[in-house]
Amino acid sequence: MNLHLDGKIALVTGSSKGIGAGIARGLAREGAVVMVHGRNREQATAVVRQIQLDGGTAHVVTGDLTDETEVDALLNDVRAVGDVDILVNNAGGSGGGSDWSTTEAGAWASTYDANVLAAMRMSKAVLPQMRHTGWGRIINISSLAAMMPPAGNPDYSAAKAAMLAMSASMAKAAAAEGVTVNTVSPGTIRSEKLERKFREVAQQRGVVPEASWEEVEAEVLPLFASVPIGRVGALEEIADAVAFLASPRASYITGSNLRLDGGMLPTV
Repeated sequence: MNLHLDGKIALVTGSSKGIGAGIARGLAREGAVVMVHGRNREQATAVVRQIQLDGGTAHVVTGDLTDETEVDALLNDVRAVGDVDILVNNAGGSGGGSDWSTTEAGAWASTYDANVLAAMRMSKAVLPQMRHTGWGRIINISSLAAMMPPAGNPDYSAAKAAMLAMSASMAKAAAAEGVTVNTVSPGTIRSEKLERKFREVAQQRGVVPEASWEEVEAEVLPLFASVPIGRVGALEEIADAVAFLASPRASYITGSNLRLDGGMLPTV
């Protein structure tokens, strides 16, 4: 299927590693000119080089999305290439490790800023041009934790849930002007970080270090999550979903939340 993304300029925040890097590579495969963003220039450059080796086009932009001055500088660098047609708000995360006995208000504010306000800043900056041209795509990366919050890291679940409401509001505001806004909520996805954790646990359970990923996954996944499909998701699967939502073929889809969770959420 031709997604007609050739020449579209896509800015993927937090794309120097993990899910963001996978999305950047996927959009580049579809012909988009990808702006790879991160706070670590060396990591972002490595992603750009891989995209270029694969025949794609990409550029590095850096900046802290919680700092207004750095956001402005980042956007100036992007505009030197062209106006943003596709914005993927992937940057975020949490401090990690907190629970309801240790969580602090300051951590909640920091997590909200890094996830929700970062996405708001970037979206607000690109929306006027998208509205002017009558075409644009904004895709916010949330998490299954927004709908199935675990006991730990409550700041992260709350922030990702806020992104769902933000996306729905923005979608209604921009729909008549050719701009769609959607959310993608990944479940358990195979990133370098997840694979390291799985292999660590597998070795603790007696699995040999050189075991295949399939052996490690079969041993460890049931300890972490009940996934009806029986495996973790691939970065390419997230990237393909984002590429479709970013394309003209998804022009009648807005305000939606697409779960990529292998059937984990136990509701309709």
